[in-house]
Parts: sequence; C-alpha cells; structure tokens
Amino acid sequence: MPACCAMRAKASDMHSKDCVKVAVRVRPFNKRERDAGSRSIVSMVSSSITIQDPRDPQSRRSFCFDYAYWSHSGFARDRGGLYVPEEPGGRYADQDSVFQDLGEGILENALQGYNATLLAYGQTGSGKSYSMVGYGPNKGLVPKLCDRLFQAIRENQDTRQCQVFFSMLEIYNEQVVDLLSRGSRNPGGLRVREEQQRGFYVEGLRTVPCDSAPQVEQLMEQGTRTRTTAATHMNANSSRSHMLIILQLKQIFSKESITKQSNINLVDLAGSERQRSSGSEADRLKEGTAINLSLTTLGNVISSLADVAVGKKVVHIPYRDSVLTKLLQSALGGNSRTVMIATLSPADICYEESLSTLRYAERAKRIQNRAVVNESPTERLVKELKAENARLLQRLSRLGQEGRRANDETSKTMILFMCLCLGESSAGSSQTDPSLLAVFYDYIKLMPMVAEANQMSQELNKGVEFKLEIKNLALSDSKGHDLEKEIAVRVTCMGRKQVWMWSKAKFVNRKFLMEEAYQQHQAEKNGDNKVEGLSTAALPRDKDPFWDPVEPLLLGTAHLWLQSLAFRIPLEEQLEVLGSEGTEEAILQAQLVPCTFTGLPLGEDDILIDPSELLGRRLDFQLVLEQCCGLRWIREARNRGVQIGFRLFDSSQPLYSPAVWHNVNPLLDHRVHFASLHTSQRLLDYLQSSAVVLELWGLQEGCTDLISSLEGVRMTTEGIFIIEEAGPTHTAPVDSAEPSCSVRVLQQDLEELKSVNTSLRKENHSLREQLNAARNGGDSVRGRSVRPSCDAEFARALKVFYHSMTSVRAQLQRLRRHRPSEESDLLGLRLFVDEQSRLLRDFSEQLEQSVSTLKQDVAAIVRRKRERSGIWS
Repeated sequence: MPACCAMRAKASDMHSKDCVKVAVRVRPFNKRERDAGSRSIVSMVSSSITIQDPRDPQSRRSFCFDYAYWSHSGFARDRGGLYVPEEPGGRYADQDSVFQDLGEGILENALQGYNATLLAYGQTGSGKSYSMVGYGPNKGLVPKLCDRLFQAIRENQDTRQCQVFFSMLEIYNEQVVDLLSRGSRNPGGLRVREEQQRGFYVEGLRTVPCDSAPQVEQLMEQGTRTRTTAATHMNANSSRSHMLIILQLKQIFSKESITKQSNINLVDLAGSERQRSSGSEADRLKEGTAINLSLTTLGNVISSLADVAVGKKVVHIPYRDSVLTKLLQSALGGNSRTVMIATLSPADICYEESLSTLRYAERAKRIQNRAVVNESPTERLVKELKAENARLLQRLSRLGQEGRRANDETSKTMILFMCLCLGESSAGSSQTDPSLLAVFYDYIKLMPMVAEANQMSQELNKGVEFKLEIKNLALSDSKGHDLEKEIAVRVTCMGRKQVWMWSKAKFVNRKFLMEEAYQQHQAEKNGDNKVEGLSTAALPRDKDPFWDPVEPLLLGTAHLWLQSLAFRIPLEEQLEVLGSEGTEEAILQAQLVPCTFTGLPLGEDDILIDPSELLGRRLDFQLVLEQCCGLRWIREARNRGVQIGFRLFDSSQPLYSPAVWHNVNPLLDHRVHFASLHTSQRLLDYLQSSAVVLELWGLQEGCTDLISSLEGVRMTTEGIFIIEEAGPTHTAPVDSAEPSCSVRVLQQDLEELKSVNTSLRKENHSLREQLNAARNGGDSVRGRSVRPSCDAEFARALKVFYHSMTSVRAQLQRLRRHRPSEESDLLGLRLFVDEQSRLLRDFSEQLEQSVSTLKQDVAAIVRRKRERSGIWS
C-alpha cells in the first residue's frame, strides 16, 4: 500500500459523521526560508504531526488529524509542469491526492443535498491559495471541484435538472466587496443583513448562473484580479483579505417530485501573521489588525463550539463579533458538512506561526455540525400552495366585508399563539405552566368584555379601539430567560393616534365606568332624566373612562450580548427590536467599543485570549447607539418620538438616550462610557453570559421625555459611569457621591439581614410546631415528618425542562413569523416550503429531546422514591 495512501483517511469517512474534518498540509521551503538557511522542524507519521521547538530540541508537540499531507519534499516536475512524486507510491501528496480526499467528499455531499464548506487556514505564505486555487497546470481544489461538478451534472442529466449559480466576495478591513461587480466599489462595502429564515446574508451580492466549468474559471480569474493583495516579508504577493466563493446547486428530480438545493462555500482565509514577522507597515499594519481581529474572533467561535462538543455549558457563541464569523455561522456548528485544510511551513523561523496553526486546527476538529438534506417535494408543494392561496383569498374577501371580523380572526389566532404554548409546556408532563394557564384563562374571560367596550365606544362616538395583547410573549431578560407573561389591553384613540396600555385590573375597573357612561347616554337618548350624573357629551377629560393622560410606551427590546468585552474585542451589531408579541418594531445599530480611560478605542494588541487576564484590572468600554431604522411606531404617526433605555450589571436605575421625534430612521448618536475600576470574577461571569437589554420606548404628543435618574449612580469627574468599585489601592478621581453610596450599601445590607432574621424566626416557629406534633402524635407522625420528599427533585426536573423549552418556544415563534413574500413566484414558494420543513424538523427534534430528558428524570425520581419507600417502611 503506498505511503501517501496510509497518510489519508478514506473519502467516505468524511460524511460518516457531522464533525468538522481537519486536514493539514506541509509545504516546501520558499526562497526566503532557503536564503535564511532554515531547517525543518516538522515530521509526519501517518496522520500524526510532530513539531519541535528550535530553541529546545527536547520540546516537542504532537497532533493528530483526519488527513495529513506531506508536500515538503520528494517531488519532481514533469514535462507538463505538474508536481508529482519522485517515485511511484512516494510520500509526496500532490494536488490530485488532496482533491481525492477533500474535494470528492464535498462534491458527494453537495449532490446528496447537504450544504458543504471548505475552509483554508494558515499563516501568510503557507500555501493556502495554492491548495485552494493552484496555479498553471497544478489546479487546486476549487477548479477541480468545478470540473467534477459539471461532469456529474452531465452524467446525471437524464435523472435530474440542475442549475448552478456562482458568487465571489472578499472581506477586506471588515467590509464586504463583491468581486464580480462591474461597477465601482461601494466605499462602505456591501451590507451584511440577517433574516429569521436565511440567517446572515450579503445584500446586493451578484449571483451569476453558470453552465460550464470554463465559465466558472473565467469568473474566478476576474474576481482574483480584483482581490486585494500586497507584499509583506512573509509573502511577496500576500492576500490581504478573506475570499469566499459560493456555488449554489439546485437539483430537480422530476420522477420523484423532489427538489434538492445545496450551497458549496469555499473559503480562502487571509493569512494570519505577527506584524513584526510579516514586515507590515502603515496601511499594511491596519489591514493586518483587521485580519488578525477577524481570525481571533473565528478562534473564539471555534473554541466555544469545541467546548460545546465536549459537554461544557456555553451561553453564547460570538458569531456576531465579526463579518467573517457571521457569514460562516452555518459552516461552524450549523447546517453544513465542513472541512478545514490548515497549511503550514516546516521552517524553524516559522515555529510560532506553525504551532499556532496546529493548535487552531486541533480545536476546530472538535466542532459538531447539524447537517440535513435540503430537499422538498415539488408536486405536492404546488397543490398545497394553490389551496393555501385560495384560502387566503377567501379570507381576505371576508375580512373586507366587515372590519370587526378581523378582530375576531386575530383573537382566534391568539387563542390558537397560546394553545400551542400550553401544549409545549405540558408535553411529557402532567402539569402545565401556571402563569401561562392563567394568561390563557384571562384572555378567554376578557374577550367578551373587550368586544362590549368596543361596541360602547362606537355607539358613544369615542373613536377609541380596544385590543387584547399578551405582554412579554416573545421577550426575555438579560440572560435569555422568558419573562413572565400577563394580559394587557391596548387602547388606541384613532383620531389623535394616541395609545395606552392598560393592565387587566385597570381595564376591568374602566369597563364599569364605561357602562355607567353608556347607561347615562341611553337615558339621555330616551329622554329619561332620572339618571343622575353629567351628560356624556359634557364629561371632562379627567372623568372620561375612555381617556387617560398619555405616557411613554415600551415598544420592544433587543439584546446586545457582552461576551466580546471579556476579550476586549469591539462589536458592531444591527439588532432586531422585537415587540411584546414578536413583531419587528425597528432595526437598531449599536456598538460596544473597548477603550482607554480617556475614551480612545483599543487596538489589536489589547485583545485578550484569556478573559481572566482582566481580573483585578480596570476595564473601560463605550456603549454606542448609532441609529434606529424602520420605526413602525413613527411610520404609523409622524408626531411621535422614541428613546432607548438600558441598564448594566448592578445598575438599579435605567439610563435613557435623548428623545428623537418625527423621523422613521433617526440618528441617535448616543455614546455612554462605562468603567470597572477593579474587575471581579462576578463581573467577568456577567459579561460572558449576559446581554444588555436595549428597550425601545415610544413617545407621543403630550407626554414627557424619560429622564435618566442618577440617584445611587457613581461617576468619575470625567462623566464615566462606574459599574464596579475599585480595590483598596485604587486612587482614581471620583465625585463626592462615595460616602452616600457607602451608606446606601450599608442600608441594603441591613435590610437583607432583617429579611434573613424574619425568615429564621418563621422557620424556628415552624420547627417548634413540628416538634410538638411529633411528641403528641407518636412514632407514625415522627416518621412522616422526617420522611424525605421527592417534591424538590421534581421541581428541579421541571425547572430544567422549562429552561430547555425556552429554545423550543423560540423556534415555534420563528415558525409563526415565517411567511412567504406576497410577490414570491413558484420558485420562491418552493424555497419557502423547504425552509418551513427544515424549521419544523428542528422544532420536532428539540421538542422530542426536551420531553425525553424530562421522562428520564421523572423515571429516575420515581425509582429513587420506591427505594426510599422500602427503606422507610
């Protein structure tokens, strides 16, 4: 058996599991390394690689990967210019060997309907582009893959119809550039958007239909010429950007009435480098900073996913911390079968970079993805869509005849947003979430009362509309846990476009007052003067049960996760502000900027690999609220305004941005500087597991702006908000609020001690009663009083179950909001149903897993209860 074959796993192994497969390739010395008299410090046996520290020959590190390719030596160049092994069966791995293992597996996955991704990672000049693209007759993975793809299409054209679409982009200085665009570059780059169904995507990216491999090769050459390159000491023609090639393959199987659609993502990452090694200067230094920042973020994502794979609890995966990781979200931990090829130099002068590459690759191989076949039945889909369209048209015609029916339909639908939720919470359990059940009963009870209120408003010409809503149905706290749900009544003055939110108790009380006003009106209408009270036409505003003074309304919230601050990495986000029932209220652009105490942004050298380095040190950062876009609140009435409220860590009072009025897309330009003077483990845990909840408040004509209360807030003389106190040796200047702050802390401690004392007294009293009962009731009572209970264990099991159902409910919310576009053609509707099927599968899997876990916990508790019964009997 040839040695090169022994180094490589079989291609069929690639799709046996959904773990990320990792290959490592060692290149020959380049001219710079030969001129420096470099020696090799890398050795390879089968799929195991060992690297030796040139400063300490006894220090060696070994790594094992799925594939290992020795391309450093043992090769010759044939007459056609191809690099081949010097001897048949030699250890040299040529381009064909690499494609046989990696490319064939990717192609097979794509033809089966899976998304497939190939990532190339390594230091500058380590051979990534050679492996991916190649040069001359030594074609790399990408052109070989395209050749084989169109060959497979031709071979199977009798059984399926295929379409291929090609896109090519680069990420340069955190900006997305379309490499196929014929016009001039957009100065700000293309925007990365996010949709519930599509995830992250590039808006306006050119997609070219292709019918042959030469056409794809021509487009690749066009894009490669446009790609940003520059010379560094590490590589005379170094790529200064990440390149992403996307091949979309659509297969229609007419006989089986099945459509499969898969994306092939081919990613050539920019070279990782140390600035002093690469010789980068000026603009090159700025580019290198952006490159290393995105690669560090990619490393954080890979580390978090690796921790998840080995069973560690990870609250947040920082996909959003860079453009690169946003676009690679499906490839890392998502719906894709992924391969990484890591390239490295064996030269002793590249020891640190090569060791870093091997560590990076070792973490990546632990990632587990969730790949599924992207297929959908087409004929049945068309029939279902036609029937659905007919139902929708019929419903629209009914709703057009009488406006009141719309409210009835909304109520019925809401009763259905709630029955499904009740089904979720009670699945696999004999108990139902009491708070959700209470909301359900309240909703049913209030429905006729709201209908009567609307009828009275109409007959009294009040121009007021009442509508039932569920507060916090789709909202969560800073940890991502569901908020408690309750019924509220939305009251709208149709003429003035004024809105109030009434609690259940307030509405019921106002309903009685409305009935009195209605009876007065009926008496006046019938000429009956026996009913005492003012005429309904003469009621002053403050006595009118249909009216209230206007006040700010909470429109929705968005979560800005803080994990990047623990690494001192800046974060820029476009956040979806969701209303109480899951509607999109606006898009909020926000940033987290780690900075110095003077407010200057930190550079790349300040990024931390280990967050624990912050312990005991000062941490400064700024929360920047840039702009709100697409404000539904102001689109409905231009005489309205908005503010953003938020609080961090232990802040008892929220802070608010200045009010902005009359603008659907207002610039906020609000910046707040926070500082921890002595970072504790508690604050570090908070940053790594929490988000700052940004509240969107709606203002209306006649209400006052929300004001930030600074009571109890500590600030420096420079206006920096202090979120954590300094240690005993800290001498930073603070204002005179320190003594009063200490008094307040002591008062809080005193109140806590009083509360603990009260609880202890109650517990003491309860224990005395139990002791007396035991003395009076004999052994049987004593036995019952000390018999261990399973209630606490059941409570813990249910708590775990409800926590797991949080993600299930979120998936259900996505399903409810998932609607096809009104302008969708047949292909668009097919894609919609494909996505809907995928969401249903995910929902079903999550639900089954949650219920199965609960069943196992309950069975274990019952078993332990029986064992205890035997002991205590």
